[in-house]
Amino acid sequence: MTVGTRLNDVDVEAVGALVAAVAQDEAKARTTWAAHVGWRGGFRSEAKVRGFAPTPSDEPTALGGGDSAANPVEQLLGALGNCLAVGYAANATAAGIAIERLDVDVRGDIDLRVFLGLAQGHAGFDSITARVRLVSDAPQAELDALHARVVASSPVGHTLGSAVPVSIERV
Repeated sequence: MTVGTRLNDVDVEAVGALVAAVAQDEAKARTTWAAHVGWRGGFRSEAKVRGFAPTPSDEPTALGGGDSAANPVEQLLGALGNCLAVGYAANATAAGIAIERLDVDVRGDIDLRVFLGLAQGHAGFDSITARVRLVSDAPQAELDALHARVVASSPVGHTLGSAVPVSIERV
């Protein structure tokens, strides 16, 4: 591909420059991401990330909220779906595969008893399933290889599927 080429609306030059920079200096691969969340009353809060408009959060009315925004577990599912979409776009572009359409549906099952204080144990998702629909003219073998690369390299997918140390401190 030539400089300035775009495929799948991805800036190939920018991605290539990042890959080259990390290949030359592994320290550039180490990144830190952050969010600041402020409570807004009731079950409402807002997450502020970099210079973007705050992302609101609320609970459905059945859980005592005002249902004014997606709740945190829905946002987590959305984060996985968004991460997979980025992975498909990046890896397809690197492989020269044109994407006509990409949809990711993510579902998760939670037993609310622990959250509600009615039981002890695991309060999070019992399972999460992502279903990917990819429309492309690429050969099936290339799409299978693409899928395998995306699954193997999804930061959010790996975080959710692994025991990651989480430290929550009250300051």
